Amino acid sequence: MIHPTAIIDPGAEIDSNVEIGPFSIVHRNVSIGSGTFIGPHVTIDPYVEIAPNCQIFQYASIGAAPQAVKFKGEKTYLKIGRNTVIREFATLNRGTEFGGGVTEVGEDNFLMAYTHVAHDCKTGKGVIMANNATLAGHITIGDHVIIGGLVAIHQFVRIGEYAYIGGKSAVVKDIPPYVMAAGDRATLHGLNKVGLQRHGFSTNTLSQLKKAYRTIFRIGLTVNEAVDRVLAEVENIPEVLTLVNFIKSTERGITR
Repeated sequence: MIHPTAIIDPGAEIDSNVEIGPFSIVHRNVSIGSGTFIGPHVTIDPYVEIAPNCQIFQYASIGAAPQAVKFKGEKTYLKIGRNTVIREFATLNRGTEFGGGVTEVGEDNFLMAYTHVAHDCKTGKGVIMANNATLAGHITIGDHVIIGGLVAIHQFVRIGEYAYIGGKSAVVKDIPPYVMAAGDRATLHGLNKVGLQRHGFSTNTLSQLKKAYRTIFRIGLTVNEAVDRVLAEVENIPEVLTLVNFIKSTERGITR
């Protein structure tokens, strides 16, 4: 059902099983999948793709032009994965040509009120951003990451899968997978043990990750020395290799 006060461009592709509330605006070159709910006073700008079964609450701004001084109006995109919830006053911007052209929000994300996803960001599956969490441009967030309220993340930072970032943190370097981080500037506070247990990680996996974490971050080795020791002394299960490869591929440096 589309409310009669909503303004829908004829060039928008909207499934018949979509609800759009009063005074919302949907521009051309927008596609909205079945089962999606759009609340009142939502603006969806051109070149936005919304997958099925999403919920977008009042006053959200979806697909506005990126806040980037080098952006010159080129055709870029925002893609939102299925089952994602976007709460009040959230702002999600399209990509930039120089940054790859696409901002991608993954499946099953929960973006709370006043969150911001800037140009060319990519979030994985099951990401939660609490109120006022902010992503600068070109950030990559892994699967099942939780970002606390009032967190600010610097551009080009990567957050590894299953990481937890505590509220009011300022993140300027990469956060490895499976860990907890908090503070200004953010530092590590051990494994995200509770989160990993909730996601069904085995006792052995937690044990090997704990050994790897201690070797890399707690005994004073350089990063290269620590990685070599982990590969030699810790069982090389997939999760440990994910942690090691993430650290080896950093460009901004690793939070410690």
